[in-house]
Amino acid sequence: MVEFEIDGKRITDDSKAYVIAEIGNNHMGDIEVCKQLFLEAKHCGADAVKLQKRNNKELFTKEVYDRPYDNPNSYGKTYGEHREYLEFDYDQYRELQKYCKKINITFFATAFDIDSADFLESLDIPAYKIASWDIVNIPLIKHIACFDKPIILSTGGANLKDIFRAVTEIEEIHQKVAILHCIADYPAKSKDIKIETIELLMREFSDYIVGYSCHYNGILMAEAAYIHGARIIEKHFTLDHTWRGTDHALSLEPAGFAKLCRDLKRLYLALDSRTERLPCEDPVIKKMGNAIHPARTIKKGSVITENDIAIKAPQEGILPYDYDKVLGKIAVSEISTADTLEWNKLEGKGGE
Repeated sequence: MVEFEIDGKRITDDSKAYVIAEIGNNHMGDIEVCKQLFLEAKHCGADAVKLQKRNNKELFTKEVYDRPYDNPNSYGKTYGEHREYLEFDYDQYRELQKYCKKINITFFATAFDIDSADFLESLDIPAYKIASWDIVNIPLIKHIACFDKPIILSTGGANLKDIFRAVTEIEEIHQKVAILHCIADYPAKSKDIKIETIELLMREFSDYIVGYSCHYNGILMAEAAYIHGARIIEKHFTLDHTWRGTDHALSLEPAGFAKLCRDLKRLYLALDSRTERLPCEDPVIKKMGNAIHPARTIKKGSVITENDIAIKAPQEGILPYDYDKVLGKIAVSEISTADTLEWNKLEGKGGE
């Protein structure tokens, strides 16, 4: 059995979905809004909440950092100012960490650079997310792997060679990695989801849990992903689609997120196979199903003919697939139309 563990919670290939509410920057730089998002995610049924951490001056070139950023989603005059506005400092992260412990939900983040990874490690977060575009950032991946914490690796924009390279680098340090199918488009279109990639990843990386980071505008694809074998589901979460920010429009509001969590739990119960009738089916099958019934009173010693029997509901006694075996039998006692036709009431060749 394949296993992966985050913050003491065990995820296996036959477990319930582990649901991550991706808050990202949907908190709009407000710690109280962030706490509200965490609490609502908990109420919806999420297992974890996740932020994104960047050292923007390390992450972006000076040209990009200083570039004017004049659009409705901007929180600053330049792109750098905009990004800095959305970052929480150490004390704020500590406060959020304590809050998550209070409400009993796991809290971790994506590290976008080495400095941010060290920042998060100083908080002793229980797991790390690697963003899709960093799957080729081997220095960052190796640095995070050395923390010996579980790593969730998104694969948007990657080919199999990229994924194998990243996983191999992690494997040299530890084997605590999960691989998430992802399409790096916001929102991703139905024709681009390629949901069967999940099964491909399960075959190629059979020692690891596979999941799905969903950018589809709705819940359908995340549910389909679970059916195909994804056991970690990451979905963007907001309280209001109309809030300022690029991710709110593709994020789920509480009603949708709660429905997703509910449906994933139901799918866990539904994903099984059967070869025998279930007990819950007995009343309906008995009522609506057919059996072989006496069509008229059959006298003792009579040889059963087609005129003596009929196929009717309810399903009690001998079933229709034994119709030919009943013909030619001899009634050992009188059988009325109110009686159930059973083998112990018949004798003769062809019987049981």
